[in-house]
Amino acid sequence: MTLIVQKTSKAGENRLTRRSALRAAAVILTGATLAACTGEQFQKGYILPPGALEQIPIGASQDQVLIVMGTPSTVATLSGEVFYYISQRSERKVAFLHQQVVDQRVIAIYFDKDRRVQRIANYGLQDGRIFDFISRTTPTSGQELSYLTPLFKIISPR
Repeated sequence: MTLIVQKTSKAGENRLTRRSALRAAAVILTGATLAACTGEQFQKGYILPPGALEQIPIGASQDQVLIVMGTPSTVATLSGEVFYYISQRSERKVAFLHQQVVDQRVIAIYFDKDRRVQRIANYGLQDGRIFDFISRTTPTSGQELSYLTPLFKIISPR
C-alpha cells in the first residue's frame, strides 16, 4: 500500500494571499478613481438666501430690498425701477464632459414711482421659455420678454 502525502508550502499560501490582496486593491483603486470623476455642480451669479423672498412684502421700500437681497445683478428702468438677481446652476456628471445647465433664475423685483415693491417675479428657464414660478404664467408677448431674453443669452454657455 502506498501512501501519498501532499504537502502545501507556506510560500504557496502566501502567493495566493498576495494575489487576492492585489486584486482587491486594484478593484478598490479603480472604484475610487471612477468615484472621483463624477458629479460636479457649479453655481454662477446670485445665490438666493433661504426665506429671503418671504421677507419682502408688497409695498416694502427699496432700502429694505437691498438689506434683505443685497446688491442686484443688474438694474433696469422701465415704468419705474426693476432689480434683477440672476443665477445659473449647472452640473457635470463625469469629469471632462461639458456642463449641462440645470436651472436658470432671474428674480425680478418691480418698484413703483415711489420706490416701493409693486411686484416680485421669479423667472426660470423651462423648455427654452421664460416661466414665472410665482404666478405660474408664461408671458406670450410684450416688453418683459424682450428685456429678459438677452439676460439669459448673456449667461448661457453656448
